[in-house]
Amino acid sequence: MNYDVILVGGGAAGFFTAINLAERKKGLKIAILERGKEVLSKVRISGGGRCNVTHACFDPKELTQFYPRGAKELLGPFHQFCAGDTIAWFEDHGVTLKIEEDGRMFPDTDSSQTIIECFLKAARQLKIDVLTGTSVQSVFKKENSWKLDTTNGGYECSHLVMTTGSNPKIWGLINELGHKIVAPVPSLFTFNIKDKRIKDLMGVATPAEVKVKGTKLEASGPLLITHWGMSGPGILRLSAWGARILADKNYQFQINVNWLPNHDFESVMELLQTIRKEHAKKTVIKRVEIDLPNRLWERIVEVSGFANDVKWADVTNKQLEVLATELTKAEMQVNGKSTFKDEFVTAGGIDLKEINFKTMESKINTDLYFAGEVVNIDAITGGFNFQNAWTTGFIAANAICDKIENQ
Repeated sequence: MNYDVILVGGGAAGFFTAINLAERKKGLKIAILERGKEVLSKVRISGGGRCNVTHACFDPKELTQFYPRGAKELLGPFHQFCAGDTIAWFEDHGVTLKIEEDGRMFPDTDSSQTIIECFLKAARQLKIDVLTGTSVQSVFKKENSWKLDTTNGGYECSHLVMTTGSNPKIWGLINELGHKIVAPVPSLFTFNIKDKRIKDLMGVATPAEVKVKGTKLEASGPLLITHWGMSGPGILRLSAWGARILADKNYQFQINVNWLPNHDFESVMELLQTIRKEHAKKTVIKRVEIDLPNRLWERIVEVSGFANDVKWADVTNKQLEVLATELTKAEMQVNGKSTFKDEFVTAGGIDLKEINFKTMESKINTDLYFAGEVVNIDAITGGFNFQNAWTTGFIAANAICDKIENQ
């Protein structure tokens, strides 16, 4: 079957690109090929089922800082389609987005189904063919078209858009077309840690600074203690920026945790000495003037060697040094990782040097385009990976329409 444009991958980038194509250029024959039984499955589970559509960051340069890979390449695209444009686009399609305190943006229904229904409705109205259970087996470049063999037969199109996310099979086919694929490694994962200092503290959350020993990797942000180790935005940010370094270490490494990120060892020593002077009659185990959850403070005091009944007046300088070290430079061993919920993000994909980011077209094969996470771009959590999908999809759609109109 022949189409003007075929999009391989029925996820966020595929639908957004297809809808923008059909809205700008009426009459285009467009198909979305999806290997699974359902489309938009990642949209459904994102943001805990609420769909974190984008982030309230409206400056393109600032927005790029949330992308460990792709920051430089996305600067130009974000000047064409940024978070504000995303908000306006969804408003135009009947979906109102709301901003949460941390900047994340969700549909005001708090349901990813709202986004799914928006896309499916638009696809129906624009007569975009959505073909599920259609797995691409091979891709051939003919003189003026692309030929695809699938589990549902053959298809042909003038313009081909790959929006398959982290799909090793499709990466293999793209590699056969001459593209270099940057080997994928996990990003956005939590740390597996077995340590008496955090044992049985599941659910405790607090701001912290974490550094990976022997590297320049460090990140600050909320840290969540889990039954398997550590999670939370700070840890996820560290895993994103350190995706390749930590993979090279086979996820076996040491970290230093500063539980008081606005202080260093020296300032904490001064604070503890002041507490010892001003609260001499109080027991150390009862937290004073230290901004930490009670359970965590009690554990740190315990592992620092203090008995429950020790008063501040009886604490030596040597004991204060041990306590200050545990508060600002706690060393822990990481043995492995765990994927963050169901939102698996991969660092890797099509080499960015082989893509024209003004059009999202391949520099190697004409009329071949890419959008979303199929390329070597990934971001931290907060709606940024979806923003990459919307932006690159919008640019690819406009570039294809421009080319068709100029033919």
